[in-house]
Amino acid sequence: MARIESPDLAGPSGRLEAQLKIPSSREPAGVALVCHPHPLFGGTMHNKVVHAAAEAMAGEGLPVLRFNFRGVGLSEGKHSGGAGEVQDALAALALLEARFPGLPVVVAGYSFGASVGMRAGCGAASVAALIGIGVPVTLDRFDFLSGCAKPITLIQGENDPFGPLPLVMAVAATAAGGSRVVPVPGAAHNFMGRLDELARRVAEAVPGGLRRGA
Repeated sequence: MARIESPDLAGPSGRLEAQLKIPSSREPAGVALVCHPHPLFGGTMHNKVVHAAAEAMAGEGLPVLRFNFRGVGLSEGKHSGGAGEVQDALAALALLEARFPGLPVVVAGYSFGASVGMRAGCGAASVAALIGIGVPVTLDRFDFLSGCAKPITLIQGENDPFGPLPLVMAVAATAAGGSRVVPVPGAAHNFMGRLDELARRVAEAVPGGLRRGA
């Protein structure tokens, strides 16, 4: 039986609102962190894409932490344009490392959260894999991936105006640790009508050794 906790997550600008879902009493093989889309455009940890991704990984047996960036919901602080949000993600990662010592972490993020999550996860020893969903390559720079040694999966809507597939593939080709692009046919940036397929793709992106029953 899954349980939901509201852990005390201390961020660099104050307390961050967070929710941790632990899918069962069975000892997990890994844990997951999911970062939400842009706060100035209504992004929160309750976003439908974030929720679908989190549920998909919980379904694979991973405890999953979602949290609100600074200034969102009950989280303290103010939006900082990205740099501060990376520090928020690192604080969330530190909480998982303390709560589940020694377990590998999968870091996922949607849109703005994909950029933040990958920036935070690339240099973290505990992170085993990165998942970018709806990567906004027309709005942000991803040149940092050339120095990222983590395996990366980029799940992209076929009709995403903020991440046309040819540009996403070009970005993926620069990743030092290797990456793959998984298109979702017919999907726009918000994956409306394609959330079930998105969830399947997220579950498939979890490294095999971390999945339930592995």
